Amino acid sequence: MKKAIGIIVLILPIMWVLHTFSKNFMIDPAFEKFISRKDLILTDQSLWIFMIRIHISLAIISLLTGPLGVIKRIRVKSIKFHRWNGRLYVLSIILNFIPGVYVSFFATGGWPSTIGFLILNTLWFGTTILGYWYIKRQKVTLHIQWIIRSFFLSFANMTIYIIVAIAHNALNFSYGNAYTIAVWLCWTLNLLIAEFIIRKRAFS
Repeated sequence: MKKAIGIIVLILPIMWVLHTFSKNFMIDPAFEKFISRKDLILTDQSLWIFMIRIHISLAIISLLTGPLGVIKRIRVKSIKFHRWNGRLYVLSIILNFIPGVYVSFFATGGWPSTIGFLILNTLWFGTTILGYWYIKRQKVTLHIQWIIRSFFLSFANMTIYIIVAIAHNALNFSYGNAYTIAVWLCWTLNLLIAEFIIRKRAFS
């Protein structure tokens, strides 16, 4: 089971990064389709596009560095690589906090979605900082547990995409309602999965 989880955690982020990069930087670089579904008119569309691009770019870095840090077989091969990879992972999330908060205020679904995103950003930032804080104090077990929580929160966007597809396309919820539901479920479900992984000691 541990091997299967490791393979999934290694392949899934790469697939999602390819999907995210192609969709947001090649197919629709101006985010026209995404903006058209928003309830609010963007007061400064160029600034929003700039911030969302930073947000996505930093999220891609966290998705690429995350698996290299949490999979035991990879991290034990080189402690030096693990440390530098971990620093890059932590930095990408710390730098993403402000862009993440900014785009939250223009979230599809209005204030319910904004609050959900602000909670997500705070949890992502907090779990990452705790993971870094514990390794600095050589508390390896706690470090692993908090980084696992942080890493699974990195999949929030993918979870939103899946839930919206189900709620909007299959269950006929309005796009705004489906999006709001997805925003709240993305971090609750992902943290539940993280707790399951922690209890199974899949990355220990």
